[in-house]
Amino acid sequence: ENYITDDIGISTWKEQAFLSHGALLAKSCQAAMELAKHDAEVQDMAFQYGKHMAMSHKINSDLQPFIKEKTGDSMTFNLNSAPVVLHQEFLGRDLWIKQIGEAQGKGRLDYAKLRETIKAGKGVTSAIDLCRYHGNKALEALESFPPSEARSALENIVFAVTRFS
Repeated sequence: ENYITDDIGISTWKEQAFLSHGALLAKSCQAAMELAKHDAEVQDMAFQYGKHMAMSHKINSDLQPFIKEKTGDSMTFNLNSAPVVLHQEFLGRDLWIKQIGEAQGKGRLDYAKLRETIKAGKGVTSAIDLCRYHGNKALEALESFPPSEARSALENIVFAVTRFS
């Protein structure tokens, strides 16, 4: 098998993540405000919240194989996930291809070995930073809403996906 991943940069990753995850949530938040007869500005803030919260959530889920305490050696991960894409960007394509080669044994990819290689690089910490960046953007969008139980609940969703021990 050929494990060379698509050469996607983090900007392409973000675009794909938004289209597959963020757009739906962002538009749902926006529509809810529209139904409640709020003006365009409030609808836009809701859209921003949904978009950034979804990005933060997606990155958090991409990070799980790299930050979970107990990760089974056989546990695979997506080579187009945020930490891997960032790792690949820091390394450059040639070094990444070399690392993939080094993690291949008996015709299959040794995910445990590749995971350790990636954890030793900058991709994981950068993904955590990116997760927090989107979380902060989501919280900023909520600042235009008056304090309420609903707002607190939305803030808590962000806190949950941006908390890393």
